[in-house]
Amino acid sequence: MSGKHTLEELNQLSREDLVTIILTMQGQLDALNENIEKLIEQVRIANQHHFGRKTETMQSIEGQLSFFNEAEAFYDKEANEPEADEVLTQKPRRKKAKGQRDTDLKEFPEDIIPPHAVSKETLDAFYGPGCWKRMPDETYKRLRHEPESWTVEVHTVEVYVGTDGDHQDEFLRGDRPKDIFRNSIVTPSLLASILNVKYVNSASLNRIEQEFRRNGVSISRQTMANWIINSSGRYFAPLVERMRQELLKLPVTQADETPTQVIHDDRHPGSRSYMWVHRSGEFCKDRPVVIYEYQKGRAHELPLAFYRDYKGVLVTDGLQQYHLVEKKLEGLINANCWAHARRDYADAIKATDKSDPDAVRRSTAYQALSRISQIYKQEGALKDLSTRQRLRERQNNIKPLVEEYFAWVKKQLEDGTVPPKSKTAEGLRYSVNQEKYLRVFLTDGNVPIDNSASERAIRTFCIGKKNWMFHDSVRGAQASAVIYSLSETAKLNDLRPYYYFKHLLTELPNLCDEKGNMEPAKLDDLLPWSESLPDECRKPRR
Repeated sequence: MSGKHTLEELNQLSREDLVTIILTMQGQLDALNENIEKLIEQVRIANQHHFGRKTETMQSIEGQLSFFNEAEAFYDKEANEPEADEVLTQKPRRKKAKGQRDTDLKEFPEDIIPPHAVSKETLDAFYGPGCWKRMPDETYKRLRHEPESWTVEVHTVEVYVGTDGDHQDEFLRGDRPKDIFRNSIVTPSLLASILNVKYVNSASLNRIEQEFRRNGVSISRQTMANWIINSSGRYFAPLVERMRQELLKLPVTQADETPTQVIHDDRHPGSRSYMWVHRSGEFCKDRPVVIYEYQKGRAHELPLAFYRDYKGVLVTDGLQQYHLVEKKLEGLINANCWAHARRDYADAIKATDKSDPDAVRRSTAYQALSRISQIYKQEGALKDLSTRQRLRERQNNIKPLVEEYFAWVKKQLEDGTVPPKSKTAEGLRYSVNQEKYLRVFLTDGNVPIDNSASERAIRTFCIGKKNWMFHDSVRGAQASAVIYSLSETAKLNDLRPYYYFKHLLTELPNLCDEKGNMEPAKLDDLLPWSESLPDECRKPRR
């Protein structure tokens, strides 16, 4: 009955045929309305992601709803007018601690400025001859910053030659520091500065080159790229491998991945590559470590190879590849992320018409988000507890909330009141499909409730790729993975990345033998959590 009927044809149809046509049209209309609602929802979500605040917390979403009906939401005819004293109550001013500025500035070198003097002639003219005496001087401090400073190091090596004896005509030279690269002008401080600007501050090499030129220094981005890739492979890669070994000893790890593009990787243009991040569990505070890894895809064989010998809990999002890893590796347990479980509900609420906040609060998505919010509220109070205490509190206070949540989700799906193609339905199905993995944090106090720590660890890379857009080669992507591993781990261990890079580039060349190899045992003193690192590498504590 897909063709159009004329009025004459409709008049000739039987009652049964007309009923069939109407029922078919009703089915088509329902499907059309469902698709329209889904499209409207997608447009609103896209606008929210593009223009709105990216948050999923209940407090933020509740605040957004109150914008539209503050008068209705807070009206209470029984409320009494406040007294004048209540309205005009002043908060007691906190007295500024004396000497705080001196404490903040004590780590910096000081340049004593000559006194701002008053001449004898000025004093006599103002007070009269001899009618004055000197009081204690006033001293104040200001902080000066010099953004770029360049110094040419001129090295002199003494050279001697034998004039007699067994070593006649043999040359002997004074010991000289080992260069990073043979006959290169680069120094540890220069390369450390480039690495810090590119991988910590997320600037492209093109911008660094332009800034150098503005200061009268001509170093091309190709030269800088060569320094980065060569130092990564020659010096940093063995240290990162040593860090990877330490990571896989931990009872809890976390992983995430983000797409990136590599132009020359032997595949057709536009092929998608991935930067993976593997990090220590969020509650591992002693030796936090982050390992970046470049791969051409995200098939399950890739994390399978990385975690082949791992025994512990791996916290991830709901990607099926991680579940396959758990099935194939005995001793590995996959835990899922509750932040992902609430994400679809948050999107659904953001896509609704907020002109009627009460209707939003009655929605299934809002009720689901409220339940998850209660779980997060209980979990937030446990961060400073020991592993055993956290597990006990989870079993006593959070487990009942989790049980209630999953029972409620399954009932919503059974009732069938939620449109099956909506974001709310996607959230409900996600929770049911991932229930086994979402419950893991209830069995181990070391397991975090979500994978937010991994997302924070990969955020610097995501910011950076918006500036430089893509990698030119696989070697460049691999070098970036190695250096991001060092910079992100340094930050987690309260190190200053520039000074840490500078220290590494000073010490690592001395550990290389003639073939460029390093003994792994000698690298332990250079790991980001080593007590042997110089004080200048550490972030000052206020």
